[in-house]
Amino acid sequence: QVQLVESGGGLVQAGGSLRLSCVLSGRAFTRYAMGWFRQNPGKERECVAAINWAGSITFYADSVKDRFTISRDNAKNTVYLQMNSLKREDTADYYCAADRNPGFSPQSTESLYDYWGQGTQVTVSS
Repeated sequence: QVQLVESGGGLVQAGGSLRLSCVLSGRAFTRYAMGWFRQNPGKERECVAAINWAGSITFYADSVKDRFTISRDNAKNTVYLQMNSLKREDTADYYCAADRNPGFSPQSTESLYDYWGQGTQVTVSS
């Protein structure tokens, strides 16, 4: 059974940085494309970044381009989300997810992801 465990969330001032980590256990990590999503109460979950199995193709939401970087270390079964120049509107619960049927490029559609972590909270203060 696949399990995803996120870490690295917390409280940070606007303009600061955080790095989220997500470890996958239970299956071969390289089988999965990985994504980071975020959600606020009453709002839809949105994909902020995704990465293919090899780490060679990435996707970013327009709202985070040039500020966030997704990467993966297949030897450590871990995907990362480096978040720089954080803004108050980045405040949300962040979730990592695994897509077990990845295509050539990583997907941003929530319904295509099969496994989800429990989430980690990021709060950006002004």
